[in-house]
Amino acid sequence: MPDIFRLQLLLATFAGWVNRHQAQVIEYLIEENRVLKEQIGKRRLRLTDDQRRRLAAKGKIIGRRLLARVATIVTPDTILRWHTRLIAQKWTYTRKRVGRPGIMKAIRELIVRMATANSGWGYCRIQGELKKLAHRDARSTIAKTLKEHGILPAPERTTTWRTFLRSHADVIAGIDFFTVEVWTKRGLVTHYILFLVHHATRAVHIAGITPNPNSAFMAQVARNLTALDDGFLNGMRYLILDRDSKFTDQFKTILEDAGVQVVPICYQAPNMNSIAERFVLTVKSECLNRLILLGYAHLERSLGAFTTHYLKDRPHQGLGNELVTPGPTSGRATGNVVACERLGGLLRSYHRAA
Repeated sequence: MPDIFRLQLLLATFAGWVNRHQAQVIEYLIEENRVLKEQIGKRRLRLTDDQRRRLAAKGKIIGRRLLARVATIVTPDTILRWHTRLIAQKWTYTRKRVGRPGIMKAIRELIVRMATANSGWGYCRIQGELKKLAHRDARSTIAKTLKEHGILPAPERTTTWRTFLRSHADVIAGIDFFTVEVWTKRGLVTHYILFLVHHATRAVHIAGITPNPNSAFMAQVARNLTALDDGFLNGMRYLILDRDSKFTDQFKTILEDAGVQVVPICYQAPNMNSIAERFVLTVKSECLNRLILLGYAHLERSLGAFTTHYLKDRPHQGLGNELVTPGPTSGRATGNVVACERLGGLLRSYHRAA
């Protein structure tokens, strides 16, 4: 009997030591979680679904009362809610769809693509195009698809600015200013460069360079652009420009009297004259930002060299990597490859020797 008593006492002592040791480990882990949570601050912890499942499974075993004492990352109610959701997912089965099957994702995307690219196409017109592509869909299906994507019926659909520009590219030009700093005897002087871009061909024309773009300068530029013999705007109907005050009423009147309609873009919407904006980025990044311009003549020669390079040597992504004015050897597959350098090698291109 005494031996059994001593054994029971030893086991009780050992169990008490184990419990105290486990409690110390738990207290340490709780304190470690608190420190880590302080490091994170007010940022929200974003747990994955797998992490939520693991916490929910362990939290259900511990129970709500003990969770309230040990849980530091999330509240006990959150863990129990995850556990309830885990049970619901176990007993949730996918139901067999009743009714007509939905149309394929590719066909839906094609319907939306046709409707957005062709503002005048109604349901029947889109239905006919789909039939040509071996897709037979009802008019009501097309109407439902467009409604789900927030696309209005054809009479109420507006023409996008991009579609308008593409359909009238042959008779549209864009005009804009950009500035450069030029060293002169008076120090750095800001010069304004006025240029135009023909949308269809990407042909660029430097209309004028001046440190003072006043009304007299703008009026003379308008007369030069609409001259009967060599005016850049001959044959064009629309000129896109921003609402800069340098485009004076006199400048616009001269253009409109010559049959060129001025189309001002919206306020703070440079993308509406994106082709002109792209030229500014190109001429500055490839040429002007790499030069220290010493006087007006240096600026004029540099712009002339870059304009020639832009028109004759540089492929344009907007034209399918074609040249604006291809040379006689353009596209030739035979002959030695030679380099053409301008501005001392700052501008370089390659072509076949004649």
